[in-house]
Amino acid sequence: MVEKESKENGPAAFSETSKAPRPWLMRTYSGHSSAIASNALYRTNLKRGQTGLSVAFDLPTQTGYDADHPLARGEVGKVGVPISHLGDMRALFADIPLEKMNTSMTINATAPWLLALYIALAEERGVDSAMLQGTVQNDIIKEYLSRGTYIFPPEPSLRLIRDVVVHCAAHLPKWNPTNVCSYHLQEAGAKPEEELAFALATAIAVLDCVRACEAIAPDDFPRIVGRISFFVNAGIRFVTEMCKMRAFVELWDEITRQRYGVEDPTFRRFRYGVQVNSLGLTEQQPENNVYRILLETLSVVLSKNARARAVQLPAWNEAMGLPREWDQQWSLRLQQILAYETDLLEFGDLFDGSPVVAEKVETLKSGALAELAKIEAMGGAVAAVENGYMKRRLVQSNSRRLHAIEEGTQKVVGVNIYTDSAPSPLVSTSESAVLTVDASAEKVQIANLHAWRESRDQQAVDRALEALKAAAASQDNIMPPSILAAKAGATTGEWAAALREVYGEFRAPTGVGGEAQAAGEPVAAIRARAEHLAKKLGRRPKFLVGKPGLDGHSNGAEQIAAAARDCGFDVVYEGIRLTPARIVNTALEEGVHVIGLSVLSGSHLVLVEDVIDRMHKAGMQAVPLVLGGIIPAQDAKRLTKAGVARVFTPKDFKLTAIMEEICTLLDESV
Repeated sequence: MVEKESKENGPAAFSETSKAPRPWLMRTYSGHSSAIASNALYRTNLKRGQTGLSVAFDLPTQTGYDADHPLARGEVGKVGVPISHLGDMRALFADIPLEKMNTSMTINATAPWLLALYIALAEERGVDSAMLQGTVQNDIIKEYLSRGTYIFPPEPSLRLIRDVVVHCAAHLPKWNPTNVCSYHLQEAGAKPEEELAFALATAIAVLDCVRACEAIAPDDFPRIVGRISFFVNAGIRFVTEMCKMRAFVELWDEITRQRYGVEDPTFRRFRYGVQVNSLGLTEQQPENNVYRILLETLSVVLSKNARARAVQLPAWNEAMGLPREWDQQWSLRLQQILAYETDLLEFGDLFDGSPVVAEKVETLKSGALAELAKIEAMGGAVAAVENGYMKRRLVQSNSRRLHAIEEGTQKVVGVNIYTDSAPSPLVSTSESAVLTVDASAEKVQIANLHAWRESRDQQAVDRALEALKAAAASQDNIMPPSILAAKAGATTGEWAAALREVYGEFRAPTGVGGEAQAAGEPVAAIRARAEHLAKKLGRRPKFLVGKPGLDGHSNGAEQIAAAARDCGFDVVYEGIRLTPARIVNTALEEGVHVIGLSVLSGSHLVLVEDVIDRMHKAGMQAVPLVLGGIIPAQDAKRLTKAGVARVFTPKDFKLTAIMEEICTLLDESV
């Protein structure tokens, strides 16, 4: 938190002497291009009244690669800040007092490493680790289900989470060592009951693992339970979402008391931060997103007994690309108006005693407990990841949601009702409505990385990495050698590579399969076209769905793969994190008739043009290539000129219409 704020920046939200009710931590999820550029953005946001930081890391950092790794090509600095070593961490937090800041780091597979860098920086500045306040997300289970930035198999990943929890309990008592994240579960299509159950199953898996650790004394365990936090999603169904949060509070209280014997009610509190739903933000009439964000925010701040401890809001234009500095300011102002202009914080809970709320909360709790019992019967969250159960449920729930929007039974203003619109002055100006990351940022990051490697003591790095591998192969806590490696100058890619040697890598189930989700006349008509194509081709049309690069947001790719299967195509879908070379080689080996690529990380130009170049060299020019993702109009024109047959963006929400277009492409190519 900032030491003090000027009068023009509003009241000090966390002043101990202030008589005004104390609001939640106010954050914006941000980071891009470089540590230096992100630091400038952070300091600007703090001056404007933000009271905590929420750091977005780029995909190479999240998946354990340095900027010069082949898989990092096109991804550096696109969806967050690249952090490869202690020098980058110094630049990221320059002139920001760590001892006074509450820092949330959205990082999972490499969470131990980023926390080690943060601790190393604090110690370098003479800051006692016990003073550090903040959170590492450090929830790998939801990465297997929705976000896709996992590296290692579930069991060693759970062990890394445990090591962070144990280390923080001993050395960082104010730090939240894991932030069980249901946010991406809802983004992947989870119903409220599934979001509740899957998140609680994850928390149980973590606490069971920690409780079994010999380093934890039974008397210390309740205090550790009290540091477990959650990061949730709040969608547009205001009443349901508010009741979901009350259900979370009650279920967590019951689980911590009954399963873990925690008697102190302060350690049983459901402590959570929130980002409201990005899934429901629309590219069509994007100005409407402001109202959606406000309503979703109310669902997590109105109910005092289930109020969020920290809130970060998406910007109105996130369905179009990266928000600009002004867009983030607009979202921050919404929080400030709620906290400082309204009387929201002056009253007790507005919903206690409401029979409508009580009934809905009980319904959500019973549904979540039934789902939780199924997961427990399988052996817990890790088993339900490995056997694909939770992933299948999310894919199926998301399919039902998308079909409801397509059929019009789920109304979305500007999408399937009230679609006529005057041009928006917010997006019709000559200035771009979103932030574009300069392509030179990747080159600068790579050059700085090479300079860092040349300037360090390589022997000290080698010794530190050997100690890291030795700890990973034993039951020693991973954090002390990680901190030593950070101080020695090791990089993110080297830390992850050392653990890859010990643990190997993991590919999670895709969740695509099972019974068909789509039905009705439109699907039947496309099946008839697919059958006609099969007669022309001599076999069923084969569709390869590919996710090039490090983008792990697979929801769209999964739904296209499922829709193509339902419409009578043979589908090849191997999941996330594929190189352009692998995609083209698979297309050749499988003899596919159409290739579909999904990219949401902003790396579409580099990756898609690489695929096109490889297709030409392989003599596959006749195979139609289609692209889906958050693709700005100017980029869509460039890629179409380069050879992409169709570009689909979030406004193309009708899966059957997409499949109809793909059938037309195949008809033309045949």
